[in-house]
Amino acid sequence: MRLFLDTANIDHIREIARLGILSGVTTNPTLMAREEGVEYRDRVIEICEVVQGPVSAECLSRDVPGLVEEARAIASWHPHVVVKIPVDEAGLEATSRLSKEGIKINMTLIFSANQALLAALAGATYASPFVGRIDDAGQDGMEVVREAVAIFDRYHLPAQVLAASLRHPRHVVEAAKAGTPIATVPYAVMKAMIKHPLTDVGIERFLADARRYTRLPAEG
Repeated sequence: MRLFLDTANIDHIREIARLGILSGVTTNPTLMAREEGVEYRDRVIEICEVVQGPVSAECLSRDVPGLVEEARAIASWHPHVVVKIPVDEAGLEATSRLSKEGIKINMTLIFSANQALLAALAGATYASPFVGRIDDAGQDGMEVVREAVAIFDRYHLPAQVLAASLRHPRHVVEAAKAGTPIATVPYAVMKAMIKHPLTDVGIERFLADARRYTRLPAEG
């Protein structure tokens, strides 16, 4: 399983990349809007250079010719760029055309296993169910992930399920148990995955014990 970071904050990306656990990044217009004074193209290229892995950048056009033209332009920014396109009729048609050109597509805003299947059949590289938003609508977001993974595995579809809109560390565990190849998580969730109070207590206890027989400096 691979972990992506769902952010456009370059400082957060650099921090997590240094840990050796980051395989890619997903962005969207909402995340980019939080980065004041940053050109979209420049930030995507900057992220690609840090991550050296897939970086999703989203199209804004809503008709097929516009999506195709915009996707081609975005894909040209960097070899690691993956173009994000929402799953609807225009998105499926554009994805079908673009995938035949070798452009990698992350089909986004997926809320059902049916949509995930259609994304895969259209040629998307990644299909992104939005777990948290499905939960918000009173349904089981992780069940959509489980169904999509089972369908893709059963029929050996080349697309990969990318679990998105994950709200807490337990979501990541459930996605991993479901066999999801990739989960994209916000910075706060990634940090929460690292931390555990018992780890902190254990480190402090080890250091206190070590000071009894070494010259480790006291805190402060």
